[in-house]
This record gives sequence, C-alpha cells and structure tokens, in this order.
Amino acid sequence: MNRIAIVHEWFTTMAGSEKVVEQICHLYPEADVFAVFADPDMVSRTRFLQGRRLRTTFIQDLPKARTAFRSYLPLMPLAVEQLDLSGYDLVISSAHAVAKGVLTGPDQLHISYVHSPIRYAWDLQHQYLRESGLDRGLKGWIAKWMLHKIRLWDYRTAAGVDHFVANSRFIGRRIHKVYGRSADVIYPPVDVDAFELCADKDDYYLTASRLVPYKRMDLIVQAFAQMPDKRLVVIGDGPEMPKLKAAAAPNIELLGYQEFSVLKHHLQCARAFVFAAEEDFGITPVEAQACGTPVIAFGRGGALETVVMSPDPAQATGVFFPEQTVESLVEAVRVFESHPEGFRPEVCRRHAERFSVDQFRQSFSAYVTARVTEFRESLR
Repeated sequence: MNRIAIVHEWFTTMAGSEKVVEQICHLYPEADVFAVFADPDMVSRTRFLQGRRLRTTFIQDLPKARTAFRSYLPLMPLAVEQLDLSGYDLVISSAHAVAKGVLTGPDQLHISYVHSPIRYAWDLQHQYLRESGLDRGLKGWIAKWMLHKIRLWDYRTAAGVDHFVANSRFIGRRIHKVYGRSADVIYPPVDVDAFELCADKDDYYLTASRLVPYKRMDLIVQAFAQMPDKRLVVIGDGPEMPKLKAAAAPNIELLGYQEFSVLKHHLQCARAFVFAAEEDFGITPVEAQACGTPVIAFGRGGALETVVMSPDPAQATGVFFPEQTVESLVEAVRVFESHPEGFRPEVCRRHAERFSVDQFRQSFSAYVTARVTEFRESLR
C-alpha cells in the first residue's frame, strides 16, 4: 500500500486509545493522520504527532470547541464524512465514536481498530443518560432522539469497514451484537517495561482510577470500610471524591491525584490491586501485574482476559468477584487471602508481558500485512 491514512476521533488527552494510535503511527511513519478535533496544546507536546501531517474537521473551528468539543457530538458524523481520504490506499481507523464512519471506495482497504462501539449510544445509553441527568424531561427526549439517529448512522457505516479488529474478546462480542460483524482480537499495547517487578509486598491493598461513577470506586471503599483490619490506599481524583471521603474509614487512605512515580511505587508494593469496573480492556490491572502484583477484579468485561483465576500457582494472577456488591468484594478478599499457595510475582509479570508494546506491534503489523496481501490479490 503506497499511501496510508490513520483516523482517530480526537486528540485531547493521552489515554488508552491514543496509545494505540501512537503505536500504529510508529509502525507507519509515513502515514497521514486525521481527526475530528485536535487540541493544539496536546499536539505540540505529543511526540508521535509532531512533524506529521495532521488534518482535522470543521469542528476544530467552532466556538468553544477547545473546551467543549464533546457538545458537538451530533455534528461529528457529518464532520468525519467530510474528511477526504480518496487519495489513500489503506485507511486505519481507531474508533470509539465516529472514526470508522470515514468514506472509502471499493479500491481502498479500511481496517478499523475498535476500542468499543459508541458506548453511550448502544448498551450503555441508559446509564449515560441517568448519570448525565438526561433520563427525563424535554432535554432527555432530545438526547434520546439524537442517540437514536447516531445508532442508525453507526450501524450503516459499519458496512464501509473491510475488517474489524477488537481490543478484547468482550468488545468483539459487542461488535457482533451491534454490527452483526465478526472481529479479530489484538490486545492494546501496555507499557509493561515502565513497571519493574517487585517481589517485596507491603500489607495494603491498592486501587487507582479516575473517580467517576462507572469505575465503582465507591464500592471498593465501602467494602474495605467493613474490613477495618485491612488497609486500603486509593489513588485518583474526580467528581466522586466527596462521596468517597464520606464513606472512608480510618483504614482507608485517599491520596488523590499522584504523579506516575508515586503510582508505580504503590503498584509495586501493594499486596493486591483492586478493580471494580466493567471495562472494555482495562490497562491498570495489567500494569499492576507487570509489577508482580496480583489483582482482585470484578469478573466481567476485559478483566476476564487480563487476569487469571486458577488453583495452579504457576498460572494464577488474581481472583474475581461475580457481582458489583460490597458482599461479593469482601468475599473475594477472603478468597484471595486464603489462596493455598499465594500468588507469585514472577507469574504475574510473565502474564503481563503478553500485552506488551512489542507484542502489539508484531501482532498488528502482521495482521495488516496479511489483510493487504489478501486485498491486493482480490483486485487482480
């Protein structure tokens, strides 16, 4: 393929999806990059975007787009369709909202790496509306109508994708449910090399996340408040902080936002990392395992693919709790502490290496090469 375009929704923070784009850009240094919106400050300090041709849409120039670009979601399907990709042979989209909706022709190959179908338009719509206060009233009906139109567009544009790649089997099932299409799974890159193995553990449990409702940090705090003999350290900040402070007991330490070095130290030294969200993949539990730290996780979503619950100490990297309830998590801590042979730091580390940056680069590059070869042969 002579010319390659990489399409992403927006560049505003360096989160999980942007780290995927970073590695795709590393694989294809001559590719041009397209986005609905790009924060100039982020672009100026993001190495993989510097010196690269980056094109955005008309949303870039709308009033207050820099601080409230998400408010233009109803216009994003139209915006992404205005990106002219007609001069490219291969289009790689990184999609969790509208990026896969770019227009391509029959002589162009479109591979879409999907972090998730639009969460707030599909199965998480009701949760999104409830948490946004849009589940009732006139504004609620307008939001529901808008999301209905986005669903129609999202389903229709799936036909323009030649191959779907999911970031987990969980998301692969969501893609099949929403689009009726199969997806190959390539796990996203986790910088495991940034986390050194530590075999010496302190007697505390750790959880770390943005303090937003779906992360269920409140559940973790409430559970440990009922276990006064067990110490919990909480790292992160967000709108849920007042709620956590109200529920915290003397055995719970709320550290707020911390620099990476502090987070890494706590990940390395914790007895276990506690994770209560239903995530599409979930990077932090893998980072904890890279430190040799086992995980106590809610047994749904991507955690089922990144944490191993097994009676075999040569495989076990954590335990699951089946329900997002205080009782279920308390029982999981009991099971964790009664594990007959404990959890081996070197086993956790070895398992985390399955999700390394190098592994992603090798898998994604081989996948794209195979699809390009098939596509070229189909054009003959």
